[in-house]
Amino acid sequence: MRQSAQFERTVRTGARAGRNTLVVHLVTRTDPGPGPAVGFVVSKAVGNAVVRNRVKRRLRALMADRMDAVGQGSDLVIRALGPAADADYAGLGRDLDGALRTAGRRLVERGAA
Repeated sequence: MRQSAQFERTVRTGARAGRNTLVVHLVTRTDPGPGPAVGFVVSKAVGNAVVRNRVKRRLRALMADRMDAVGQGSDLVIRALGPAADADYAGLGRDLDGALRTAGRRLVERGAA
């Protein structure tokens, strides 16, 4: 995901789930494209450039293993929070798994309502 309009639409309309280190926004596109689109938001609140890049690399690696869990026509934004800077790889993975499960459940519930 590279366009700000996609980020904005996903954050505003998507199902949200938060954990200690991150927040996930998940939405299903009206026109299912070739696959899921994932975007990352890592602000200066997380730390300096070195820390932000490390967090971003970890989140990318974690998501690479979890792309099958996200539906084909989905957009996903992962926003790192301040505690992500001090979290280890396994801790980020647990938070990401939990947030993805919750956001997916909320998205399904929203569609059924």
